[in-house]
Amino acid sequence: MRSRSNSGVRLDGYARMVQQTILCHQNAVTGLLPASDVQRDAWVRDNVYSILSVWGLGMAYRKNADRDEDKAKAYELEQSVVKLMQGLLQCMMRQVQKVEKFKHTQSTKDCLHAKYHTATCSTVVGDDQWGHLQVDATSLYLLFLAQMTASGLRIVSNLDEVAFIQNLVFYIEAAYKVADYGMWERGDKTNQGIPELNGSSVGMAKAALEAIDELDLFGAHGGPKSVIHVLPDEVEHCQSILCSMLPRASTSKEIDAGLLSVISFPAFAVEDSDLVNITKNEIISKLQGRYGCCRFIRDGYKTPKEDPNRLHYDPAELKLFENIECEWPVFWTYLILDGIFNGDHVQVEEYREALDGILIRKKNGIRLVPELYAVPADKVEEEYSSPHTVDRVATGKLPHMWGQSLYILGCLLAEGFLAPGEIDPLNRRFSTSFKPDVVVQVCVVAETEQIQALLREQGVEVQTVDQVLPIRILPARILSHIYVKLGNNKKLKLSGRPYRHIGVLGTSKLYSLRNRSYTFTPQFIDQHHFYLALDNQMIVEMLRTELAYLSTCWRMTGRPTLTFPITHSMLSEVDGTIDPAILATLRKLQDGYFGGARVQMGQLASFLTTSFHTHLSFLDADCNVLEEEDECDSVSEEQYEDGESPQDYSHTEVQKRQGGNVTDQGTSKDEFDQYINHLLQSTVSMTHLPCVVRRAGQQHMFSAEHTTRDILSMVAKAQGFQVPKVSMCLPAVPVLNRHRKSLNLLDVPQSHHTTKDLNFDLHLPRDAHGKVDCDSLVEQLKDCPTLQDQADILYILFALKGPDWCVKLSGQCGVTVHSLLNELYGKAGSAKEWGLIRYISGIQRKRVEVLAEACTDLISHHKQLTVGLPPEPREKVITAPLPPEELNKLIYEASGQDISIAVLTQEIIVYLAMYVRSQPSLFGDMLRLRIGLIIQVMATELARSLHCSGEEASESLMNLSPSDMKNLLHHILSGKEFGVERSMRPIESTATSPAISIHELGHTGATKTERTGITKLKSEMKQIFFSGHSIGSSITSPRSTRCSSPSSPSGTLSPTGPGTPHLHWEERQGQWLRR
Repeated sequence: MRSRSNSGVRLDGYARMVQQTILCHQNAVTGLLPASDVQRDAWVRDNVYSILSVWGLGMAYRKNADRDEDKAKAYELEQSVVKLMQGLLQCMMRQVQKVEKFKHTQSTKDCLHAKYHTATCSTVVGDDQWGHLQVDATSLYLLFLAQMTASGLRIVSNLDEVAFIQNLVFYIEAAYKVADYGMWERGDKTNQGIPELNGSSVGMAKAALEAIDELDLFGAHGGPKSVIHVLPDEVEHCQSILCSMLPRASTSKEIDAGLLSVISFPAFAVEDSDLVNITKNEIISKLQGRYGCCRFIRDGYKTPKEDPNRLHYDPAELKLFENIECEWPVFWTYLILDGIFNGDHVQVEEYREALDGILIRKKNGIRLVPELYAVPADKVEEEYSSPHTVDRVATGKLPHMWGQSLYILGCLLAEGFLAPGEIDPLNRRFSTSFKPDVVVQVCVVAETEQIQALLREQGVEVQTVDQVLPIRILPARILSHIYVKLGNNKKLKLSGRPYRHIGVLGTSKLYSLRNRSYTFTPQFIDQHHFYLALDNQMIVEMLRTELAYLSTCWRMTGRPTLTFPITHSMLSEVDGTIDPAILATLRKLQDGYFGGARVQMGQLASFLTTSFHTHLSFLDADCNVLEEEDECDSVSEEQYEDGESPQDYSHTEVQKRQGGNVTDQGTSKDEFDQYINHLLQSTVSMTHLPCVVRRAGQQHMFSAEHTTRDILSMVAKAQGFQVPKVSMCLPAVPVLNRHRKSLNLLDVPQSHHTTKDLNFDLHLPRDAHGKVDCDSLVEQLKDCPTLQDQADILYILFALKGPDWCVKLSGQCGVTVHSLLNELYGKAGSAKEWGLIRYISGIQRKRVEVLAEACTDLISHHKQLTVGLPPEPREKVITAPLPPEELNKLIYEASGQDISIAVLTQEIIVYLAMYVRSQPSLFGDMLRLRIGLIIQVMATELARSLHCSGEEASESLMNLSPSDMKNLLHHILSGKEFGVERSMRPIESTATSPAISIHELGHTGATKTERTGITKLKSEMKQIFFSGHSIGSSITSPRSTRCSSPSSPSGTLSPTGPGTPHLHWEERQGQWLRR
């Protein structure tokens, strides 16, 4: 018999340690590990970490086998790992309905549980009896499922489990905008059970998404059906939010030792090595003690001052825990692993030696890692006065299986039994490695031959959409529909990915579907989701932003390929030529640089060999995901958010010539082509709305003393509905269309606002019973002199009958109020009638697709948001990410149901998020961004610049184009003086509002006093704090009826209308100060 080698003997020693500290607790039926002998429940996070040493030991035995028994031992250890991972999978699959629901609600009540019954895999506490929402725990499971599968273990055994794992990906992909309870299960530091955005959760989710992308869960034995797909934009969102948060861990935690798992093993989620070092140094300098690291500053867990009989703390109680926080040895195991992966042998030896000094040794020589070290109750005052001098005592679990496992894994790596690549087969440890420069390939295509000829006249040679065949060009929303099919499983009742927009990283790949190539246009040019894409200047700005984003965030093999169509909407209103802004952009693209990004402009066919290709195998013919087409289509239609109709943009006619007959689905033999053609056919816009009729002397539909809100209030009252009486003044009509009262954003809202009697007569047609005759209202649609009048009538019908009420126009059937609003939205978009566009968007409750992401961007930069005009309680504060639907509802509630203000609020939030990413210095002195106050300031500045009344300024603000709105916001934030230009529209234009544009003034265009105006405004708007309280910023003067400009150069307030009193700035001091 061959003698045992020294390495074999040492391995056997670690095997005994693993057996006596970890595997002896593993349940024989479920494979789960209880937290301890006292706490018998199985936590997901603890189980994954605890089994890592078993996984590593199994690989060490297989690698260093002296005899056949070692190989058998390796197999036994590996199967113990498989059993635990399968047990956790069974726990989660029993809550499959929660996974399905959470994808849509992101509610703490709809999430997977954090712990389960060890013997039965069942739940142990109610949904609201624990901080279950812990995205990092689910992400950690997916991360090591991917790593273990890549190492050769077979954990997933059938396609139903594959579908569930795919839905877990959808479950965590929104982690960057989900407030959870974090890895310590308590939420914010005050331990009040308040969820918050946690860097540890975002980072772990980012790592899991990257690791499992394009992974075959069946390993070498799999095929296309068992591959997991991840959208790259979701990964990049997590990366962006994480980097903006670090080194801070969350809103309430300055630093958290749990971030070690994010910046190093196992996640390696941060790509910036400097940020990694900064975060690690912060942890060591602020949290490290003689026995390990405390979790975070003022952590009261198991300290002598903590009351174990109370679940939550009092806010003032946190001060008691300072300097006596418990120290956790587990964090030294992270630092040992960090040193091993970084090749820092000094760090490894330093922490191994320190850890060895605090381990607890049993009689049989087994060394145990305790859960934590606490200050003795009789030494608290001494520790207060001289931190880190008192000898602490070990308490809590012994061993702490999580820490014990990482300790053993670190020993196996440090002693050479394992190589770093063996426990990181997916090479996540190279995340901070050098990334080469990215060249973005841009393919410009013309919608029609006419546009192609116009471009050729300007020296820009492009192909038309049908000339790029056999590659088919489709809008991004079609790709969103396609991804809805991913993860569908009828047996588990899983619907797949929720209908969400696809980011530019996702649309910059070429896709292979059923042996055919597809490319998708970027989402930002889709005019049907939100009105920003109706503004050509805004398209140019978004293109510049997205190209820069691609050049810095692209991580895939090959180059990104952006397809940019030139459509009829990009032609000038005046002479039908290419819009100057679009043409200037094309010339810059030809030069090879745009927005700081290196670009290469060319034909799509020439980019085939250098682009990144993705095969969407879940749509292959044998996958049967399209077998019930009608049912799938109905689901897809419903998933258009906020009642949007999936209308196609203007190159539908060209798409009809591409690869299938759009108007006759029966001629296409391939079911996938039928599905795509059906989606495209359903987006063809129809013309049902009568044209506006302008006759000399014709009266408007409603009398001059009524606002649009009066119209809705009267109708709602007649129907028994309750409409809030406190209003922020709805923008009803353009300034020049003086048939109705205009809004005035500069009116000072009063807490006890007295509204006029709503018992007025709108002269609406009545039937024999005295009720509003909706059929007669429909007839009035044919005689409306303006688009605004049509919008008002449709608003009334929308409120009385709902969006799905069939409107009988000239005998046409199947025409609904919703479809007419969509048609009117298109007409307003063509006329660039921005106030009306915002009005209709508000009626339809449209939501910016990236609204939740924008709010999270601001919050992750440590800003708070308020929505609604001051004063409180209408002004709502947002301090943590909210689910999209909840956020949208909050904005409309805070806006007092003034729908245009609600829409403008969303727009401002998106612009602020753009600036906080690109120019964070603009927000350096601000904590709370008050959107309602910003809107008031913008209107005030327009009133000052245009020398007009508050009503005219407010209407002018609502009629600004998105790009001008964004520019005005930037000028106010940056302190740059701006100019305003008025110009009348062409005579043939259907718009009734004046065209107003914002431009920057040079130093020669304004006096010194004028140039300092907005600088003074900015300084007064900045956040000011005092100890213990904040200065209120609501307007307090009950006598004032106008909100005047505080930036008036003369030191007195600029007049905002006839008869406005000149108030001195000193009398209004404090009104513009931010919280």
